[in-house]
Amino acid sequence: MSQLVKICDRKDLPRSGDVKELSAGGRPLCIANVDGVIRALDNECPHHGGPLGEGMIENGRVVCPWHAWSFDLVTGVSEGGDERVAVFPVSTKGDEVFVEI
Repeated sequence: MSQLVKICDRKDLPRSGDVKELSAGGRPLCIANVDGVIRALDNECPHHGGPLGEGMIENGRVVCPWHAWSFDLVTGVSEGGDERVAVFPVSTKGDEVFVEI
């Protein structure tokens, strides 16, 4: 059963084109801002556990800072399609930002 968890206030979101590490219920997440659309993904790269929230956004994908594996920000699927990270729905209420985990 999923739950809605506050991750931050709008002012704490990454700037457009950036990613940031935040946590929801103790779970580390990669939060991405793509032209004002906020995406939330599992923060751990399945390759070697790299922190996706310390990576960068390129062509609608988050790129792991350790070995440049990349994952689609909408589906979580890796560039080669062999791996996947979990993607979580994001919503806002007023100035608060929530993720469904």
